[in-house]
Parts: sequence; structure tokens; C-alpha cells
Amino acid sequence: MHKTYKLSIAIIATLAFNYSCAVKNSINIDSNFPSFAYEGHRGARGLYPENSTGAMKVAIDLPVVTTLEMDCHITKDKKVVVFHDDFLNPKFVTYANGKELAGKDIKGLVYDYTYKQLQQFDLGLKGNVDFPQQKKVSTKIDLLENLVDESEKYAASKGKKMFYNIETKSSEKKDNKAHPEPKEFSDLLLKVVFEKGIESRTVIQSFDKRTIQYINKEYPSIRTSFLIDAKNKKSPQELVDELGYKPFIISPNYKIVTKQFVESAHKLGVKIIPWTVNTKEEIEALKALKVDGIISDYPNLF
Repeated sequence: MHKTYKLSIAIIATLAFNYSCAVKNSINIDSNFPSFAYEGHRGARGLYPENSTGAMKVAIDLPVVTTLEMDCHITKDKKVVVFHDDFLNPKFVTYANGKELAGKDIKGLVYDYTYKQLQQFDLGLKGNVDFPQQKKVSTKIDLLENLVDESEKYAASKGKKMFYNIETKSSEKKDNKAHPEPKEFSDLLLKVVFEKGIESRTVIQSFDKRTIQYINKEYPSIRTSFLIDAKNKKSPQELVDELGYKPFIISPNYKIVTKQFVESAHKLGVKIIPWTVNTKEEIEALKALKVDGIISDYPNLF
């Protein structure tokens, strides 16, 4: 009787552990990926300060947009923030009062500031000379968890459920200088994703293959996307071989996308979603090549 009791406890403990792992790595029933992914780059960078809750809301307001694309960095106090550059870019970042950056803050590394310290800066008052249509409005660097909460709530008010395409901004030469190593970076980011319950609607993308290789191994339920720049000369098969596994998406610079590239990827069962496509003519040309989505600074062009 005593041995049976001990055995039962052991079995229950094992089942509980396996169940918790299954939950962590499960895909929900509502996880159908969009038949065509219309993605607002950094929310809607061409129209509103990038990577902000406001930019996400602009994208959500556009009925055809399916996906919110964004970038993440890690702060000194290990918070996940939504921001593209690893430094405070003086092209559009100012102090909260609108004054230009000075001293150590000029191109200061995001990784060297706590989240609270980052609140002294503004992303939107100055505007961005590269995007003249962008609204000039006071905008703070936001936590990923806050941005997701606000986006989910706002989308629900519009009767929508958004997908998320989140980039880890990392590179091997900047490990432990501008960001943590891939494991810690990915674990911190995915902790937020799972806590917010958006894992079935999330793709993690990166130019840094180490990040998505780690995620593919440790979080197999999470879809990944391999970002490819305009210098790429490799075929989809060669890119898959380089990764050592088949990603859900290969996301190339739109300028290198050809019919053959798309067809080759599709034969492998890999989607092609090019970035960053900012004219209606280019969008239509890529659609004609049978790509699986478009990432644009101007989601109003979709």
C-alpha cells in the first residue's frame, strides 16, 4: 500500500511536469496563420512614431492589416522594450522636453539604461526626416508587455485578433555589449509572449540565426522567420541548410525576391514575406510573384 502510494505520487508528478511543458509548447486552435500576411512595419512607421503603441493602433485601424511587426531590445534591468536601434538614434530621439540629446546620451546603448531611465527620452516630438508623413507626437519607449496589452485590448474593441512578428535585435559581435546572448535574450522575450497568451499568433524573426536556432530547439511551438538582407546570394535550400532546420518563413529584402526564389521556398514548405515594401506598385509586383505577405512602413497602401 505504501509503495503503491509513492508510485502514484511519482506518476502524478511526472504527468504534471509533462502537462506544463505541453502547455508551454502547445499551439492553440485559433493559430491559423493569415492566408496573406499584411504587416505594419514597426507598427506603421511611415505614419506614426515607430515601434510605439500608437503606431500599432494605426495599423490595427486598417481592416486589411493582419500582423503587427516590431523590434525588441533588452534594458539594463532585463526588461523587454520595443525599439529598433541598439542605440538612442539622434535622428528622431530627443529628451522628453524636445531638446536634442547631449553627452553620453548621444547614441547611448539601450542596454546601458534601465527602463525607468529610458523614460526621459522621446521618439516622436522631433519627427523623422525619412518619413515626412509621420505624425509628430510625444511618444515614449514602451515595454513589450504593455504594448501587447494595449494592442490586444484595442484590437478586441475593433473585433480583431492580431498576429505578431517580433524581431530580436542581436548580432554575435555585440553580445554582452549591446544585448544579452541569444539564450537570455530569447528567454526574456518569450516569457512575455507566453505570459500574454499570444504564442499561437507570434512569429519570432531575426537576422541572427543563433536566436531562431535556439528558439526552434527550446520552444518548438514558436514559429520563426529568417531575415535576409539584400546581399544574399543563397537559395532557399541553402538558407535552410545554413540554419539546420526549416523555418516557417524566410523574410528577404524585397529587392532580391524573384519568382524562382518564391517557388523554391514553397517547394520546401517555407513562406516568403519580403520587407520593407513602400509603394503600391512594388506591393502589387510582389503579390504577382505569389509571396505570402508584405511588410510595409505604409500599411495604408495595402
